[in-house]
Amino acid sequence: MLKLNLKIAWRNLWKNKGYTFINVLGLSIGMASCILIFIFIRYQMSFDEGFKNEDRIYRLTTNWTTADGFEESQGVPQPAPAALRNDFKNQIEKVGAIRQDGGIIKVKDEAGKEKIKSLEDIFYAEPEFFQIMSFEWLQGNPVQSLSQPNTAVLSKDMATKLFGDWNKALGKTINFQNRENFTITGILQEMPDNTSFPLGIVVSYQTFKNYNGPNFKEWGSTSSNDECYFMLKKGVSIEEVGSILPKFSEKYFHKDLGFKEENGIQALSDIHYNENLGNFANKTMPKKQLYGLAIIGAFLLLTACINFINLATAQAVSRSKEVGVRKVMGSLRKQLVVQFLTETLTISVFALIVACILTEIALPGMKNLFHDDISFSIISHPSILVFMVGLVLVVSFLAGFYPAMVMSGFSPALAIKNKITANTGGLSLRKVLVVVQFSITVILIIGTLVVLKQMNYMREKPLGFNPSAIAMVSVRNDSLSVMKYQILQDRISKIPGVLTTSFCRNPPSSNNNNESNFRYNGTEKAKFQANTKLADENYFKTFGLTFVAGKGFAKSDTLRELVVNETLLKKLNVVDFNDALGKKITIWGKTGTIVGVVKDFNNLSLHEPISPIMITSIKENYQNLAVKMDSKQILSIMPQVEKIWNDTYPENFYKASFVDDDISKYYETERVMGVLFKVFAGVIIFISFIGLFGLISFVATQRTKEVAIRKVLGASTLELVKMLNGSFLLMVFIANLVAWPLAYLFVSKWLSTFTYRIDLSIWPFVLAMIISMLITLITVSFRSFKAARANTIDALKYE
Repeated sequence: MLKLNLKIAWRNLWKNKGYTFINVLGLSIGMASCILIFIFIRYQMSFDEGFKNEDRIYRLTTNWTTADGFEESQGVPQPAPAALRNDFKNQIEKVGAIRQDGGIIKVKDEAGKEKIKSLEDIFYAEPEFFQIMSFEWLQGNPVQSLSQPNTAVLSKDMATKLFGDWNKALGKTINFQNRENFTITGILQEMPDNTSFPLGIVVSYQTFKNYNGPNFKEWGSTSSNDECYFMLKKGVSIEEVGSILPKFSEKYFHKDLGFKEENGIQALSDIHYNENLGNFANKTMPKKQLYGLAIIGAFLLLTACINFINLATAQAVSRSKEVGVRKVMGSLRKQLVVQFLTETLTISVFALIVACILTEIALPGMKNLFHDDISFSIISHPSILVFMVGLVLVVSFLAGFYPAMVMSGFSPALAIKNKITANTGGLSLRKVLVVVQFSITVILIIGTLVVLKQMNYMREKPLGFNPSAIAMVSVRNDSLSVMKYQILQDRISKIPGVLTTSFCRNPPSSNNNNESNFRYNGTEKAKFQANTKLADENYFKTFGLTFVAGKGFAKSDTLRELVVNETLLKKLNVVDFNDALGKKITIWGKTGTIVGVVKDFNNLSLHEPISPIMITSIKENYQNLAVKMDSKQILSIMPQVEKIWNDTYPENFYKASFVDDDISKYYETERVMGVLFKVFAGVIIFISFIGLFGLISFVATQRTKEVAIRKVLGASTLELVKMLNGSFLLMVFIANLVAWPLAYLFVSKWLSTFTYRIDLSIWPFVLAMIISMLITLITVSFRSFKAARANTIDALKYE
């Protein structure tokens, strides 16, 4: 029976090649889009999976509640892990601290000659960290390999990179920052791409303690580089720990800050999805974006299925006699339903084959877009095969069930007499489906226009400083390097095309920020923290900061004078900025004098408000040399900068980046979403309009005699085109009215995530209507004109 059904299905599909082509094309594009989205979501959902006891693993965090709101960090004060281990003995089984650092790694050959010099991230970790996180060990073990100072373990790929053969790395030494030698005591399996822990080089935590011992008693400083993980004892709930944690925070944190500081808890399963806290890999993907992609995928599939339903029900009239004859010959309705569903399944299988080809073609572009190693391998990831099988079944049911029920329900007598009309089988439903389909299309068009406009606004909005043509050249701040600062600056400043240079910790806008308490004019501590920036006297000229009062500070190696921004003084209720000049600010135990006030500039992304900022000089804390260049000479200047840097610091590693490139990374998520909106909006528009073309083709065919009779009675070609176009334009117009309020809710919510955003006007909505109506008019008119110009005699001579 199945063989017969497939044979009949193949004949019908081959007979109606145009109908089959349109359906296969629409379904395959929709399926390919769904497969790509599923592959990406599957990859993102696989992060940090596979650890033993993962449901009992958590990260300790730190948060602050001030008058301005709530802030949180994945970092903890350095004494926190030991305190947690001591105070939660009954609830917590293991506590492990880990810290991220970075620097120059050197490997020497047997003759003592430098063999490899590389800039790498390193991690200091307690042995307990690896007892919590069940990484695979190829050599060594977590208890002994990191128990002694100056010991380190490498991942397999890092050991291969540094020593050629990872099997020969054990017992060898590496040098870090020309300061310390670490002995290799273990080898870890290489880290997968889908991890929040890119551990290449891990050094014993005792090494860090020996180097930084005094800070392990200080609860007033929190760095995002210091993280703490713990594993609950069996049978203990996280709610129990959470109920005790406020007392723990109250016991250790300072109480006279003017705001609330305490610890929080984050589950391991949440780390990859929380963009507020982040992780060592700097890879986060909020679940709301994954849900958004899933919804877009569902829309794509729904649009393709609507095409199928519309075309199938439109074609039902031409197959009415076939149904009538089958029923007279004894076919049951359920047998006809199976037959029509078999046809749909056949089309779906063909569409899936084409979709797999399209997926392979599109996958490299998706990898480049997300910068992830996304794989379309059903062998490595059987869930992809399961999804594709489910996709075929769902599509076959959604697209085929209703047309099958309509066509199998025809009356044999009416069908044989050819009295089944175009209205039979639900013309009204087809209109509803067309409205739904184009509502989805219009929503995506509006969303795309708003996203692109907001992205353009972010690119063009003045930030309060000039980031263009400024390279941030990394420098070290150890005593030997600091002594050569002036030599480096003088030589680079003499390069033709270099306009100005400035030593600083970070540019005006940076993700690497330091928030600190302070006192203003000898009063009590301010009830908010200030974003502190360390720089020399050339900083203001280099970045084009504008003064609204006073001037920049004089040259100094340490904190003597400060410059603040408008927001800081406004929060201190200073109305006349000139009144602040000469006032004292005490920070980090040192006191300086305010000598200038700069106009507010965006120190974070446009998602965030401007922070209260103070800028001062502390030479030993600089990390970069900012080099402002003539934009036309960048290509010739940068190689000279690198050569001078290498001549000055031959033992170190050169690293440089451009400020405007770093700022653009703030909006990587928005950039990706903008690309996705453009691509998927284009896909849905294409699917919708090929379906519309197919539908008007069938309608025109069914009304061939009507058109011919109207022509005989004197109707013009234009009048006939208008007659055939009218209902479709009306449906698309109604679709716009349905889509507008839904699109407004969507884009308004998205724009609310930005502190600085465009004003939402009516123009994206009007433009979406114009685009949809215009494409509908062109698509339908093309087929209608062809029908109206057909030979009248050919249409009537059959009777």
